This record gives sequence, C-alpha cells and structure tokens, in this order.
Amino acid sequence: MSGGDAAGRLVRPFTLTGGRTRPSRADFTLITTVTAVDPQPEWAGRLQPEHARILRQCAQPIAVAELAVHLDLPMSVVVILLCDLLDAGRITARPPHPVSRAEPDLELLHKVRDGLGRL
Repeated sequence: MSGGDAAGRLVRPFTLTGGRTRPSRADFTLITTVTAVDPQPEWAGRLQPEHARILRQCAQPIAVAELAVHLDLPMSVVVILLCDLLDAGRITARPPHPVSRAEPDLELLHKVRDGLGRL
C-alpha cells in the first residue's frame, strides 16, 4: 500500500463533510447523473480536495453511485459533497428518466394470481 493511499484512508468521513451527516437537499439518488459545469476552473485551488476530485470525475456525466466507487468514499459523504457543489452552481444534476408505466398485462397478472392460489 502506498503512503498516499494509507493517509487518505485515515481521514474520517465526517471530517470531509465538516461534521454534517445529512445532505442539504434531496436531489440525489444512486442513478442521478451529475456533470461538472467547469471541471478545471481557475477557482479550483480554493476548493476542498474532495470537491476538486468530484469535479474532475464529473467532467463527463456520471451516476452518483459510480462516482462514489471511483472516489472510494461512502455514498452519504459523496451526496453531501455533491449538495455543496450543486448549491454553488458547480455541477448539474439530472434525475433518472421515469419509466413509462404501460397498462399492466392482465393475462400475466391472472396467471400469477392462479399460481399463487395453487400454493
């Protein structure tokens, strides 16, 4: 294990979020797609390192769950940091497309009912 990896793993998640344990908004699900508005801004030096890492990862659209895996951070921490960036206008968040709800297949439902009745 390299020294950088070991040092990164010693940081407690709550220190990355400034002690916050809940996101400030409910915009993010596992499959919400996030994209950096400007992944390499001149103000990046004023960001926390974790915020800058997120912006680099979000140069192309990426799902929140995938982002958490790439960052090797707990999902709750990633969502709190994403809220910071969204509030600052540094990222966009696109919710998943809703699944169209077609009429239910009545024949299939009858077969399921009949099968359950036989149990």
